[in-house]
Amino acid sequence: MTFVQTRPAAPVQPDFDAIKARQQATWSSGDYAVIGITLQIVGESLAEAVDIRAGERVLDVAAGNGNATLAAARRFAHVTSTDYVPALLEKCAARAQADGLAVTCQVADAEALPFADASFDVALSTFGAMFTPQHARTAGEMLRVVRPGGRIGLASWTPEGFIGQLFKLIGSHVPPPAGLKSPALWGSEPHIVELFGAQAADIHCERRYFKFRYASAAHWLQIFRDYYGPMHKAFAALDAAGRAKLEADITSLLARLNVAGPASLVVPGEYLEVVITKRD
Repeated sequence: MTFVQTRPAAPVQPDFDAIKARQQATWSSGDYAVIGITLQIVGESLAEAVDIRAGERVLDVAAGNGNATLAAARRFAHVTSTDYVPALLEKCAARAQADGLAVTCQVADAEALPFADASFDVALSTFGAMFTPQHARTAGEMLRVVRPGGRIGLASWTPEGFIGQLFKLIGSHVPPPAGLKSPALWGSEPHIVELFGAQAADIHCERRYFKFRYASAAHWLQIFRDYYGPMHKAFAALDAAGRAKLEADITSLLARLNVAGPASLVVPGEYLEVVITKRD
């Protein structure tokens, strides 16, 4: 009898440049600002948790249309808002102008921030940094640009919460690129410690809820299908039967999590609020 020894297959190495280009196209599709603006309360909560002070230099990473940016600016910080989707930064700038707030908007990649070491007192990200393909690189960049003793504030959807379940459901219909870590890992305490612990003097994590409030499941689905890039692209990638099945599965998830009864839709979405103090 002859035994043939086989080597285990090499792990898949993602093409991060291609993935990032695809992600940028995804977030440029639809109009995330329509949904992003409803999440403003999360930015306000995070600004309070991080204890933003007047005059501090604050960086908003993967800012979208600027929820954390505006929250920090309202507390008289000097804020630089960054994202790799220029159209979203234009929405951020318009919101700031309408509120009479002075902010700086700059196109930037969260994995390669164009700022010197220790340029900021605080770095923030609400539901933004979590979507970068290379988690450790993004965490490293946020740590690099924050001064010793400075703070990093994050809000990220948890794996177990509504959006985490939604990601998993969408992935069962339209599989994500092979080899990528789930963005929802940013909503788990052990992953945060893995990413930031070596340079952290303190990490405080608290689970919070944002309540999605819509007229009905059909209303939520229509808004997210039209404007939320990942869902917009997922539906576009499926044929008619696939779209119908995805719609039915999402509607079932919404019905299961709805706490408002049949007359409306209120779905609590769990997220992890994190405040990291960098070592001196």
